[in-house]
Amino acid sequence: MTLSGLSLRDLEYLVAVADLRHFGQAAERCGVSQPALSMQIRKLEETLGLAVFERGKTVLVTAKGDAILAQARRVLLEARRLMALAQELDAPLSGPLSVGAIETLGPYLFPHMLRPLREAFPRLELILNEGRTYQLVEALRHGALDLVFLSLPVADPQIATAPLFFEPFVLAQPAERPIAADGAARIGDLPRDGLLLLEDGHCLRDQALEMCGTLGAGGGRRHSTSLETLRQMIAAGAGYSLFPRLATLGEASVGGLVSYAGFDGPPPGRAVGLAWRQSDPRAEQFESLRQCLLGHPPPGTTAMARETPMKNGGAA
Repeated sequence: MTLSGLSLRDLEYLVAVADLRHFGQAAERCGVSQPALSMQIRKLEETLGLAVFERGKTVLVTAKGDAILAQARRVLLEARRLMALAQELDAPLSGPLSVGAIETLGPYLFPHMLRPLREAFPRLELILNEGRTYQLVEALRHGALDLVFLSLPVADPQIATAPLFFEPFVLAQPAERPIAADGAARIGDLPRDGLLLLEDGHCLRDQALEMCGTLGAGGGRRHSTSLETLRQMIAAGAGYSLFPRLATLGEASVGGLVSYAGFDGPPPGRAVGLAWRQSDPRAEQFESLRQCLLGHPPPGTTAMARETPMKNGGAA
């Protein structure tokens, strides 16, 4: 076997098929036709002398293919690091930058951060993604993402984090039957039944449970796959929930069916920050981006201290 039969593009094809378990979808992601991708993977398997995929009704990775794919991911990550280093030496914060945000933050944060970032870094090309915390951290670790906006802390020695702002939580309630009619909610006054939560995998769900303790434990909680569906459930009178402040701005009342109330005393909330790989050579550039955002905190949030980035957080 010679290296002349191997290219980074071939490795990208392998990883795409492994991620999506579908040749057609992998070809679409890679911007090639399915026959071309399939033929190139066949050639690569012949060059390697083994089958990476088991082809049937579903695409499976063979036992030997697992080892090949693990190494392919490492090679692609190192290649991206090489390109990132070259970009850093050429023009800091220019070119494509893959940015992710947790689903309960991205749709509400991106509209506030895009203008200051584009004005400060006109050559920067932001590629925006959303996901749940564990998905984003995994993508960050493997090099599929460069930066992630998430709720701190993050317990991963490979990830560096730095705070951006504190976002308070508010009570989201049916407007016709408000729990906090005076506009000041109290945790102790919340009804034991009716607490609506996001499904497992959302950090906001865990934060709501931590705040509310055993509320609703006796009646069985209802769950939602997204914050927007949760809002509709509240509008329908199904119960109440905790919402991050940014998600309540603009047209968020569902035609007047949902109202929001702050909490009495120090507001509960979450620390939102940036995360990137410890090994990424662009750490100083990311800190410049963070400083730009600290100067433009979103409405209803409080910018956090412009401190040195943290190496890693405590328990997530």
